[in-house]
Amino acid sequence: MKKLLLFTLVFGIALIASAEFEKNDFLRVSGKSIVNAAGQKFFIRGTNLGNWLNPEGYMFGFKNVNSAHFIDEAFRQLVGPEETDNFWRDFKANYVTEDDIRFIAATGSNTVRIPFHYKLFTREEYLGGYSANDGFTLIDPVVAWCEKYNLRVVLDMHDCPGGQTGDNIDDSYGYPWLFTSEREQRIYCEVWRRIAEHYADNPVILGYDLMNEPISSRLKDKDWLNTKLETVQKAAVAAIRTVDTKHIVILAGAQWNSNFAPFTDWKFDSNMMYTCHRYWTDPKHIGDFVSFRDKTGLPMFMGETGHNSYEWYKTFTETMVANDIGYTYWPFKKPADGGWLSFDYPEDWDLVKNFAAANRSSYAEIQKNRPDMKKAARALRQYAENCKFTHCRVDGKYLEAVGLRKP
Repeated sequence: MKKLLLFTLVFGIALIASAEFEKNDFLRVSGKSIVNAAGQKFFIRGTNLGNWLNPEGYMFGFKNVNSAHFIDEAFRQLVGPEETDNFWRDFKANYVTEDDIRFIAATGSNTVRIPFHYKLFTREEYLGGYSANDGFTLIDPVVAWCEKYNLRVVLDMHDCPGGQTGDNIDDSYGYPWLFTSEREQRIYCEVWRRIAEHYADNPVILGYDLMNEPISSRLKDKDWLNTKLETVQKAAVAAIRTVDTKHIVILAGAQWNSNFAPFTDWKFDSNMMYTCHRYWTDPKHIGDFVSFRDKTGLPMFMGETGHNSYEWYKTFTETMVANDIGYTYWPFKKPADGGWLSFDYPEDWDLVKNFAAANRSSYAEIQKNRPDMKKAARALRQYAENCKFTHCRVDGKYLEAVGLRKP
């Protein structure tokens, strides 16, 4: 009963803070909490728009083809460049719409985390586009819809220049060269500066999540790379502060946002906090995050969690609320099942899956293993159509388990 009362109390506080959202109401860090301009506590609860601007292989039913550039390459080998560009255009337009944002708000959520690839803010080719402003073109409407429906936005650089993880998470080439390359660090800081300049006066933005899940635990030199983590994130904060002194900056721990030992200068900025992630473990096991939060006196935010049972979601949500750690579940939308919303794979999708898994190491192998291109192209077009909100199913049990409601 005590947990239930605390759960209700925290959610009640969050609802009050959310209801009084105003145009000049920037959120800020106050001790171990986030507060609005009136000093009211804001407890983060919401979801991630995963797969939209950082496609992942498992969202397409793939295994080894597990990050954006591998997926894009497989599609181009399967149906050609024009059909692939058309797919990405429709996918980006359909995966997140105003209907999706309206639905998220109706669940009682107050926050949306938007994972994005840094290439959306450079002239590098990405998902069929080349413009350095593609990111703003895609994200600005979502921010406007979030303002309309009273949601805050966390901007999460999920894929950093050079790679920050060295795994499929960051769409890299297998190593986090961000921490060893001055050129990649300059690009990293410049992209964050551009983003911060663009959103500097927009209070809908809760904060800037500087890098997602840095430094894989599988790297042999992870301990050495960990020594670079705070310095590189500090550089991004310095770049942001040249144009934006209002928004919260959010620092990620090493090894999938779980290891905070590399941080020592806890309060180098007056408006900073930390973000953790946790999947698949004991749902009551967040003591390490709570200890770091209490030691630093700064807020801790569970930026990602999910992919488990309803019972696990319920226990983990109650644990986070009881320990005053806000959260955004991963993901909002997923094919088959596993998200707040789900949608069907298209007919003939096995043709696409099987080609992605096939030997494509030479032109001869590509030609040998390529299926009927017309059927494959039709399947891609149908995937982009099926992901629209109007075709999705709502998982009410999931929403209830994480303390929200089915609209």
